[in-house]
This record gives sequence, C-alpha cells and structure tokens, in this order.
Amino acid sequence: MTASFPLNAWYAAAWDVEVKRALLPRTICGKKIVLYRTEAGAPVALADACWHRLVPLSRGHLRGDEVVCAYHGLVFNPQGRCTFMPSQETINPSACVRAYPVAEKHRFLWIWPGDPALADPAKIPDLHWNRDPDWEGDGKLIHARCDYRLVIDNLMDLTHETFVHGSSIGNAAVAEAPFVTTHGDRTATVTRWMIDIEPPPFWRSQLGKPGTVDRWQIIRFEAPATIVIDVGVAPTGTGAPEGDRSQGVNGMVLNTITPETDRTCHYFWAFARNYRRHDQALTTQLCEGVSSIFREDEAILEAQQQAIDENPGRIFYNLNIDSGSMWARRLIDRMIGAEQPVPQAAE
Repeated sequence: MTASFPLNAWYAAAWDVEVKRALLPRTICGKKIVLYRTEAGAPVALADACWHRLVPLSRGHLRGDEVVCAYHGLVFNPQGRCTFMPSQETINPSACVRAYPVAEKHRFLWIWPGDPALADPAKIPDLHWNRDPDWEGDGKLIHARCDYRLVIDNLMDLTHETFVHGSSIGNAAVAEAPFVTTHGDRTATVTRWMIDIEPPPFWRSQLGKPGTVDRWQIIRFEAPATIVIDVGVAPTGTGAPEGDRSQGVNGMVLNTITPETDRTCHYFWAFARNYRRHDQALTTQLCEGVSSIFREDEAILEAQQQAIDENPGRIFYNLNIDSGSMWARRLIDRMIGAEQPVPQAAE
C-alpha cells in the first residue's frame, strides 16, 4: 500500500498547553506516542508501548521525570531507556522504547516521526504569528475523521466559501474572482484579490465601515501539511492591492494538519489579527466564530471521506480552482517518494 504521508517532517503533536505533568496519548502518522513534561518543563515524546508486554505507557504514571508502566512497574527515562525492572538488579540492555525528536515552537509541540538524524528544528514550519507581539489570536484542535489531504484540498481552494460559508465569510465574489497559482520546491501559493465588492457579514463587522471593499486571500502551503492564509479587507481605493493595508483589517489563518491514520487527522488552527489586539472579548468571539465556520468544513470533509470509502478506486476530477491543491499534493508525493527504498536490480 502506498504511503499517504511522509515521515521525515515536523508535525504538530499538541498545543503547548495540552502537554502538562501528566501522560497524554496521541497517534501521529500511525505511531502511538505518549507526551509529557519533565519537572523542568521540557517536553518528552516516547513510543506508547512498554518494552516488556506492550501495555501503553500512557496508562501508567510519572515518577519525577520518568514513566512507570502500569502493568509490571518498569520505569523509562525521557530518553526511553529502562532504568528499573522488578525483581532483578540487572537491566536488559535492550530494554528501551523509542524517544521521538520533539520541539516547542509557535505555541505547538512538534514531533519528527521519521529518521531522527534528519530532525533539524530549523525545518519547523513558520507560524510565528502565534507568538508575535504585533498579532493577537487563539485557536483550537479539531479531530477530523478524514484523510489529512482533504483538509489541505479544502484550504487551498477557498471558492467553497461561497457555498459552504455563505452566512459568514463567503459571497459570490469569492467564486467569481480570478486567482494566480505559483509554486516552489516545498511551497505552493494561491493569490486572489476581489476588488470593489460588498464584504460578507464577517468582514463587514470586522472593518466597521460602510461601502465596498478590496478583499484579499493569499494562501501559502508548505509541505507536507502547513497552510498560512493571509486574509483581510480594506475600503476600496485605499491602496491595499498596492501594499497599503493601513485602512483595513488583516488576519492570518494558521493551519497545520497532522495525519493520525490514513483516514483521520489532527487539525490545528488559529486566527491571528493585527487590529484591536488588546480586546480579549474579540479574541474569544473570533475563536468561537471561526470554530463554527470550521465545523461546517468538518461536516463536508467527513461526508467526502465516507463517499471515498464507499467508492474505492474512484478518481477525483479537477477544475481550474484545484490548481493549488494539485500542487500541494504533488509536493507531498515528492516527499513520500524520496523516502521510498530504491529498487535494486537483479544480478
């Protein structure tokens, strides 16, 4: 069976606040992992299966910085090495569980499920808006019952806003406006400007001004599974298309999707803004509002996954609007292909 996700990549495993002095189980790229923090606050990620009888370590408890298995009391340190076995002084030197490279950045804990020698923290996707003092926002985690690539398809083509989110962020202009798709070795970008349009309800309330607007959506995908969407509106004619957004409102929709299995994923998202930054009530309101919008997407994507499961072998048909998602999938496939063993010719 062809792999659906690369392993040599950083994937968000949890929001930083999710991981505490407790054992948190999570499945990442088909691998069961247990997360926790040491007494000093450092994050740890271990394979969630005891070396002895494979009982999940997440069923055990912490003793200092170490995990105690709930079945026979074997103890494992943050490096995955067993430090205690019951009823014997000699510890089998092979007694260890896998410790995964883990890093904390942009309010997320990131896991590298592939070759640990390749786990360069500099390769963590750029989601700095989550920590930038010039931006304010919050987000949530969605457990979606669909292939993670369906979420990427959804985010790379926002024409669906017209039809799925018509009561909030969508209107006819989204589906009618032209767009430009570009790509690099690890990125794909879809740029859409909607000039002199009536803003949809969400953006009208954020701008707080009457009249038509110039609206932008700049979607940037970074392989294998991170998408940052630069969005906003400004009163028509105030210079936004030329680079002056000072009269408008600007948000960054931050998305990083982590495969759980071939048919389920962890969808981490946040909405950050650079206006009314000290209005906590607005932060809460926007987080809940965007959450409601994404629940509409979730329902569509899970229905799509069910239809895919019921129609094995059925191919997707692509339109011009799918150019961004097609490039994203091509870049993902390239990463997957690079991890496959090279066939050896018969002697």
